[in-house]
Amino acid sequence: MIVAHSFLGIDGGGTKTQVAICDETGRILGVGQAGPSGIDSVGAKGAIVGIGAAVTAARRQAGLPATSFDSVFFGMAGVVSEADRDIVRWVAQELGLGQAVGVDHDIRIALAGGLAGRPGIALIAGTGSSCFGMNGQGERWQAGGWGHLISDEGSSYWFGWNAIRLAVGAYDGRWQSALLEPVQQQLGLQNMLDIHYRLYTQGIAKREIAGFAPLVISAAEAGDDLAQQLIRQGMHELARMAAAVARRLGWREAPCEVTLAGGLWRAGEPVLAPFRAALGDVLPLARVVMPELPPVLGACVLALQQAGAPVNEMVRQRLDAQKELVE
Repeated sequence: MIVAHSFLGIDGGGTKTQVAICDETGRILGVGQAGPSGIDSVGAKGAIVGIGAAVTAARRQAGLPATSFDSVFFGMAGVVSEADRDIVRWVAQELGLGQAVGVDHDIRIALAGGLAGRPGIALIAGTGSSCFGMNGQGERWQAGGWGHLISDEGSSYWFGWNAIRLAVGAYDGRWQSALLEPVQQQLGLQNMLDIHYRLYTQGIAKREIAGFAPLVISAAEAGDDLAQQLIRQGMHELARMAAAVARRLGWREAPCEVTLAGGLWRAGEPVLAPFRAALGDVLPLARVVMPELPPVLGACVLALQQAGAPVNEMVRQRLDAQKELVE
């Protein structure tokens, strides 16, 4: 395949890395996926491994040689400060991706894809959680996203951590919860007393803890009261993030759109219904919008814009027609 120009979008998270290569018309040339690359999860060297593997797969699919791209945009979990951006730029340099490199947190690309470039708010609930918005004047604000040690409320990690907490409390008799048996099984424990060794000696990764989130949703659907309370609490925390961003950007008493991204939302109505209710309590004029494009294609949009390539309706429609390639 002869390609005059190529643009790379990267969605680097705490669980997986997804990349897409497109041309200036919005035609997707190749996609790739690999393990985690969020710098707060795996560090700079881990990011090189995850991103490098995903880009190699996308290049192979596109039939492109290992040459630099016209423009690259990284949406990366864990990027908050300029020092974080410098780390990601170093990763790009080590991988030889090109000179035109844009870096922002992963929620920026979620907004660019979710609302197809319109002003609004994006709320991520994946391995971690964060909320970001940009208004029509280009003003921006973020709430949450401070990492799993002090934040990530309403995320898969937060639900997973709480699932384990509820399970041990059910074991020692502090409360009743249907989470005890499934958590013990997923941890691979013959006896719950072995959990100290499993967690503190063997260790457990952040993404593995996030994998316990579906157990909470299943327990809630089965009628477990504590699991239902936990989901309501998590959705309330996510709604508070959106409200904080909306107030900062002038939407406290004005209509705005909130688009959702991250793996937690794939659970559907068991989390969407309580989230809509919680958002209505704190931001009644907001409208929840399911993403028009996935975040990795939002990164492609930003890579195109960074290079000065027009992102018109034709380009958006072409990206939209191919989004199943990355979903």
